[in-house]
Amino acid sequence: MGNPYVPQGLLNRVKASVIIPNFTSLNIASTYMSKKFVTVTFDDDFADQPETATGIVNSPKPYVMASVNVGLIRTQPLADSWLQQVQSDTQIGRVIVHSDSSTFPQLHIHNCSILKLEPGPYDGTDPTVDLLMRGVFYPNSYIWG
Repeated sequence: MGNPYVPQGLLNRVKASVIIPNFTSLNIASTYMSKKFVTVTFDDDFADQPETATGIVNSPKPYVMASVNVGLIRTQPLADSWLQQVQSDTQIGRVIVHSDSSTFPQLHIHNCSILKLEPGPYDGTDPTVDLLMRGVFYPNSYIWG
């Protein structure tokens, strides 16, 4: 059998972005991100699997918690805008994350709050402000049918 060449796709380093529909002045394009860009982590499993005497029972979850971590650049005014938002109200609602690939869909995280905003060291070597938001992601939509 010959090589089954399968195109591997393309990653675009400047495509990633984070949209905050309720606070559009907080939207984060890649030009406002540090080298770490944005990371989405699902904090829970999408299903429970309680064990029985001879196997398991699958129990799909209607929601899981999701974390969105962004490296903001402290030397740009947007980082200050986020700090002002923390001082005003940490509840920001829905967050939409666009990935670095045109083939991977947007992720919608609902009912988000800002959990952390860490300015980092003031030593002149790293401009990263770590922003952590957390909210709800809805998998297993079929269970509502």
